Amino acid sequence: MSDTVRIDKWLWAARFYKTRSLAAQAVNGGHVQLNGARTKPARALQAGDRLHITKAGYEYDITVRLLSQRRGPAREAQTLYEESEESIRARETLREQRRLMAVSAPRPGRRPDKKARRQLRGLKG
Repeated sequence: MSDTVRIDKWLWAARFYKTRSLAAQAVNGGHVQLNGARTKPARALQAGDRLHITKAGYEYDITVRLLSQRRGPAREAQTLYEESEESIRARETLREQRRLMAVSAPRPGRRPDKKARRQLRGLKG
């Protein structure tokens, strides 16, 4: 553990992103904010910093507790940060809404047969 770590390295080590390049793309794309401001992937992260991460429609508000430059097991990665209660509740609410929308969405009982596929192709253009 060191005093500072690049933000893209930390996001990868904390298992928010699968690769460092994906973490760097997210930071460059504005999906990660450091202490309320947009940042760059090489920015040094310190313990106590606050991050706002938007990923796959979910939002995480976290506080950095520990720094790590290596990617370890998931249990170890969860000790690197602390997520706010509001953030957890908001994600749970959104997850439940998505689940209910998926359940209520109409689905066909079976795959379309050859005739139905032709009709669908005709409708699409």
